[in-house]
Amino acid sequence: MKPKKDIVFLCQFFHPEYISSAQLPFDTAVALTKEGFSVGVLCGYPREYLEGAEIPTRETVEGIEIHRLKYIQLDRSGFVGRLVNYFSFTFMVLLHLPEIARYRAVVVYSNPPILPWIASWAKKLFGTKLIFVSYDLYPEVATVTNTLREGSLICRLMNHINRCVFRRADRIVSLSSEQRAYILNHRPISGDRVTVIPNWYPEEGLAASPEGENRFRRLAGERFVVSYFGNMGTMQDMRTILKAIQELREAQDILFLFAGHGNKLEKLKNIVRQECISNVAVYDFLHGRDFQDALAASDCALVSLEEGATGLCVPSKTYCYMRQGIPLLAVMDECDIVRDVEQGAGLWVRNGESHRLAQAILEMKQNRQRLAEMGRVSRAFYFEKYSMEKGTGKYVQLFRELLRGEPGKGEKT
Repeated sequence: MKPKKDIVFLCQFFHPEYISSAQLPFDTAVALTKEGFSVGVLCGYPREYLEGAEIPTRETVEGIEIHRLKYIQLDRSGFVGRLVNYFSFTFMVLLHLPEIARYRAVVVYSNPPILPWIASWAKKLFGTKLIFVSYDLYPEVATVTNTLREGSLICRLMNHINRCVFRRADRIVSLSSEQRAYILNHRPISGDRVTVIPNWYPEEGLAASPEGENRFRRLAGERFVVSYFGNMGTMQDMRTILKAIQELREAQDILFLFAGHGNKLEKLKNIVRQECISNVAVYDFLHGRDFQDALAASDCALVSLEEGATGLCVPSKTYCYMRQGIPLLAVMDECDIVRDVEQGAGLWVRNGESHRLAQAILEMKQNRQRLAEMGRVSRAFYFEKYSMEKGTGKYVQLFRELLRGEPGKGEKT
């Protein structure tokens, strides 16, 4: 029979969708293809995060063979909608399980949470090497925020999936050192199989608009712009941020600029509207040139995690701020990001310290020389540790070690 191909990616979102959970696997697949690996993708058919005409269910892009599966896609803003989408997509992948057998290795991501279980069966049935990329750790991301009750049916299901995946995985990719530590303390796996590869900023190759054409710069005028972009969901500490905004509501020389998605976005909009807070602007998810323009208008950027969330997930928007040279305002427990901030990339406050956050914003606004130095350090850290080349290079090295030999030299079946 024909030799097996090298690597298949198993993920719900993929190119040409514009969210980071689609772009990061695409960047990785492109890098592996350029290094001579044969790469395929089994992913969901785009709907929500796509612009332009419909795309084919099968096509080859930059040498990557992509197979997109159509599935039930409901509104993701509600729990039921997300649950239906997760199970629908996972069921479609299960129907196409034999496709994974054509590859020597499968890369699977932690979202949707049930999907890694399918990849673990590919390992058991076909001997396919299993690489699990841990964006989030379930069920903890739900129990720590009281979204799910410990011991509930869904939690028991997730714990069963975890046992299957972590015992069978050849490699686990964690996004930070604290996530690796959490995995080693709470999952059945040895340290030699857990590798830290941080996410990076998907580099879209777009420049910001000229200053006079940038609508966010026009909106800001001479005001100091504090930005928050990305997910505003259960794992983000919006309460501390909102209380700091309320404290600074009379500071008309400050503009708070929000854009993103998540179940806390509407609450933020409602409070801003009900309390008539005039120095806050809230947008839905931005991408492409709009996002570049918003970054270019930002003087500093907020990154946050709920108390107790350290090790369970990482706010990956951090890296786009750092690449842009934007100082960070971190609202979270101590972690890798905080250590960067403490070394000069911004300022750090703990959860609940809303007054200190307000004072940190004023401190940044009043000391532009120090702010510029924070931006320089932030950008330097990005290229030192978090660039796309650094991240994809680590994946290339992982697969060289795991597949033992030259790319494309698959073992015959």
